[in-house]
Formats: sequence, C-alpha cells, structure tokens
Amino acid sequence: MKLVNDFKDYELLDMANGEKLERWGKYYLVRPDPQVIWDKKSKPELWSKADAKYFRSNTGGGKWEVYNKNLPNNWSIKYHDLVFNLKLMGFKHTGLFPEQAYNWNIISEKIRNANREVKVLNLFAYTGGASVAALSENAIVTHVDSSRGMVDWAKENVKSSKLSDREIHFIVDDCVKFVEREIRRGHKYDIIIMDPPSFGRGANKEVWQVEKDLYNLVSLCSKLLSDDPLMFLINSYTTGLSMTVLKDVMMLTIVPKYHGHIETDEVGIKMSNSELVLPCGIFARWEK
Repeated sequence: MKLVNDFKDYELLDMANGEKLERWGKYYLVRPDPQVIWDKKSKPELWSKADAKYFRSNTGGGKWEVYNKNLPNNWSIKYHDLVFNLKLMGFKHTGLFPEQAYNWNIISEKIRNANREVKVLNLFAYTGGASVAALSENAIVTHVDSSRGMVDWAKENVKSSKLSDREIHFIVDDCVKFVEREIRRGHKYDIIIMDPPSFGRGANKEVWQVEKDLYNLVSLCSKLLSDDPLMFLINSYTTGLSMTVLKDVMMLTIVPKYHGHIETDEVGIKMSNSELVLPCGIFARWEK
C-alpha cells in the first residue's frame, strides 16, 4: 500500500465504530468510513475535540453538525507549496482526498524529469488536486469535470497556490463527450489522469456507470496519447472493481501500442502514532 507521510496539515487521529477522526489544519472533523469495522477507540480523549461531525441519514445522504461556532465556512491547508481550499460539503466531503498526495508526487516527478513540455489531461478532475500538482511543474493542463461548482473550486485552488500565471484550461463537460471531440480535433496529451466515480451524470445529464463505461473511455483516451506518452493513471474508489480489472483494461487498450509497464496498488492513510492504516482506494498506473 502506498502511504503519504509528509502531509503536515492533515492527520488521521483515530478510527472506530465506522468513523474516523481527522485534523484538517487546526480543525477536527469526524466523518463516516465503511472500512472502519472495529469498535475500539485508540485515543478516546481526542474525540471530544471535534469541531464538526457528519451524520448519515437512514433515508440517504446526511448532514453536518457543527460544534464549534467559530469553524469557518471555508479554510485552507497546504501540501508543500500547494494550497487547497476546504469546506463542509453535503455528502461528508471537504473537497480534498489527502491520500491522493501520493499520486500528486508521482505526477510532479514524472513532469519534472521529462525535461520537455508536458501536456496533461485530468478527467473527472474534481477540485483539481492533480491539476494543481501538474501545474506547479509547469505542465500545460486541461481540467475537465461535469460540475461547474467543482471547476470553480479548482480555479480557487490554482489561485491560492499562486499558479494563475500558468497554462490551464478549465472545461465543464461530460468527460466521454469531451474526449470524443478531442479525438476529432487531433489533440494529444503526454499524461492522462482519471478519477471516475461509480455513478455520475454529465453536464447535460449523461449517465456514467463505471462498470459499463470505463473500458470504452480508456479505449478512447488511448487515442489521445502523444507519440511519446509518459503516464496514464486511473484512480478508483469503487469497491466492485479490483486493481486487476484496472490493469486488464490498460493491457487491452494502451499496452498493445505503447508497451511499457503497469503498476497497481492501494493508497491509504496511516493513523498517527499507530500501525493502523486506513485503505482509501486503488490505482493502476501505466508508464512508458
């Protein structure tokens, strides 16, 4: 499992009873997590310090209960020189997945070592963690998400990270339709990143189902790779898909033309002062 050990502004403090206690900057949040199936708290005294807690509803969804009246609507945390804006979202999220810092590091290193202009396509790009990481290394980035709100949030993260002078193209669109148009335009990318949801709707209510649509999208994206591509990365939080499936998709779509090798693994977060690790998803990464 791949872990990040240098995220100073984020900390997983404890886990128990289907919940995790986290520190985001100076604020403590409690959020549900289905992977936490044990009932023993390692640091019970810390849980009373929570500034807010997300409660799931039996009828679906849920809501935040804020205990600290001074908890701001928005605040920011840093990862090295990258600055990310946070807020309590309607479905337990904060706008950032800190375990993805592992992939940000890989992306940054790959661009830095290329010693040439690198074009990056980030699909299902959310609030732009990977986009900001790529932009910080002077890549030319195309950031695509079907939610205008998420794209606007990514713009805020670029601005907060003082990268507004770099070249990034923000696109609000259905990812499949955008890729199909890019193929017709003849555009090419050296790095393609995608973080597809299990289920979603595009900008014009297009339906996305990862089990039905992922293979087709990766196959389409293989036509957008440059003559000398650097990397193709798929992240997944879908419990129904294994790392082997992601690897198989790449073996069928990318390897026949570009050869190279594929690495698969989990990403996770180590609990502070503990040997416990919270698994947070899987990835498959093709490299030349």
